[in-house]
Amino acid sequence: MSDSVRLDKWLWATRFFKTRGLAQQAIKGGHVEINGQRAKPSRLLRVDDRLRITRAEMVFEIDVIGLIDRRVSAPLAAEQYQETEAGRRAREARMAELKDQRSEDGGPARRPDKRQRRQIHKLRRQG
Repeated sequence: MSDSVRLDKWLWATRFFKTRGLAQQAIKGGHVEINGQRAKPSRLLRVDDRLRITRAEMVFEIDVIGLIDRRVSAPLAAEQYQETEAGRRAREARMAELKDQRSEDGGPARRPDKRQRRQIHKLRRQG
């Protein structure tokens, strides 16, 4: 096994991103930092590097403990990194906050029934 691997390849192999292209876009967009600095997709990642990965509204702070360059199953991929305790607490707090916002928002109680759909279509045709 090598002592370094490309950042975009590692992010894809550890299942943080579905494709290498998406990993490259995230890196170029500044959503991935290595040891507190922005990186390029071709940057070589080494064991003990600390990554900060931002996906949607979740921020992962992880320490690299293993290097792989091929996509593996989720349990094997999870063995390649360890999430920092502070990062895990912050992420869980953010998830709880988002869950509370969704429950307060209420959203639609249910889908419109047949009669309501007809009324919606009628309004759209008139406008």
